[in-house]
Amino acid sequence: MLFRQLEYFVALAREQHFARAASACYVSQPALSEAIRKLERELKVPLVLRGSSFEGLTPEGERLVPWARRILADRDALEHEVTALRTGLTGELSLGVIPAAATSAALLTDPFCAAHPLVRVRVWAGLRSADVVERIRRFELDAGIVYPGGVDVDGLAVTPLYTDRLALIAREDLLPDGDGPCPWADAAQLPMCLLHEGMHGRDLVDAAARAHEVRLSPRLEADSVATLLAMVGAGRWASIVPRAWIATYRAPSGTRTVELEGTEDLATSVALVRGAGEPESPLARALAESAHRAG
Repeated sequence: MLFRQLEYFVALAREQHFARAASACYVSQPALSEAIRKLERELKVPLVLRGSSFEGLTPEGERLVPWARRILADRDALEHEVTALRTGLTGELSLGVIPAAATSAALLTDPFCAAHPLVRVRVWAGLRSADVVERIRRFELDAGIVYPGGVDVDGLAVTPLYTDRLALIAREDLLPDGDGPCPWADAAQLPMCLLHEGMHGRDLVDAAARAHEVRLSPRLEADSVATLLAMVGAGRWASIVPRAWIATYRAPSGTRTVELEGTEDLATSVALVRGAGEPESPLARALAESAHRAG
């Protein structure tokens, strides 16, 4: 059995299409198909349902593809560990990030890159916490920044990063006078733009609003906090966003940020998660060490 065969098998499971899998692996489709057939002969089980085109994995293939991912992940970790012993860390770190923590990712990856100049970092922003965790379990990401309270992180290593609060932001003339917290009933009257329903950040806002017997009806929804801030900066919208974004991204000109009543309802923890198995990915371990130092 060759690593190349496992790579082709994993690519086919991911792409669900022979031609796309071959393109992703930079080989011809016949070469990829033959390599997978050879893998089936060596394992003595069928892995792929074949017809005129790809029809899916067999039950055996579904069972074995996580093992193939794990073997390839362990091979990569071994190569990174050996290289690190000689010259320091190299390779590529894949990091998944929820929308609310996109700016925090910059604060984490910048010192990591400074400490490990030979490592490339690829950030996948805009993912849901559940998507990040699932991709870590599938060895498609090395680590992720998530809301640990909103997803099953059992079996993963969790490094707390910070606790964030959500705040109301809008153009100065849209907000009530005074420095005190804004009542939820007043916030509900503003032209609101929020994250999509089903996103954890939006769930937190809706739950806090319901606790104050208020229902928010945004006219505009987005999957990015950056988009929300851009809309607020355009002048006619208000939004409720994490304070970490405002602190790092800077509030748009002409806007003001105010607390909402009951801000304790809007506090949420953000954490770095990574695989907890042994041997551990040296890249993910180094990122967690950077987080501890920055802590």
